[in-house]
Amino acid sequence: MRGVFSGPLRALGIRLIAPPPPPGERLADGYLEELDRLAGEHGPLLVGGISFGAHLSAEWAARNPGRCTGLLAALPAWNGPAGRAPASLAARLSADLVAENGVDGALAKSSDGVPEWLSAELGRAWRRHGAGLAASLRTAASHPAPALEDLKGLDVPAGIGACVDDPIHPVEVARAWADALPRAEVGESTLTALGADRESLGRATVLAWLKAR
Repeated sequence: MRGVFSGPLRALGIRLIAPPPPPGERLADGYLEELDRLAGEHGPLLVGGISFGAHLSAEWAARNPGRCTGLLAALPAWNGPAGRAPASLAARLSADLVAENGVDGALAKSSDGVPEWLSAELGRAWRRHGAGLAASLRTAASHPAPALEDLKGLDVPAGIGACVDDPIHPVEVARAWADALPRAEVGESTLTALGADRESLGRATVLAWLKAR
């Protein structure tokens, strides 16, 4: 989150708050409760996230329209129940690898054929997450994303970020979210750009939000 969004938000004078992930099965409920707490402390929030974080931010925003001023959703992976969405299947497979091989063993298997920058990001994130990683991955894989019908009721400016060459987070999902939301734009980039510059995805998402305003 910090690597992608800190710079683009700082340029607009917006402070980023990026709480650490609640461990294990508390990943989804814990983040939603944290957003409740932050809204109580700071007032209405511009919320956002990447992949599963985008799902949770949109879910919270749809439930709390009076406490949300906007949405930054980068790389949404599906809408409604996960079904056989590629990101859900990938998270389930990763959870099995972690449970069977430990974090280092799972990283070794997961890094084969993966771009070096993505392997480094996985290694950093997975090692920092702690003992609940497998349970967290399974929670992310099974938790429903907002349904398109729910997004239709979220009347706040929304920037939806997509990488057009990402098969795990299809650009068609981002476009469907933007079509459902009353005030949304899609900002497109590529995984190649993201590998060279993490802020490229943040800039695309924030620019889409500014256009939606």
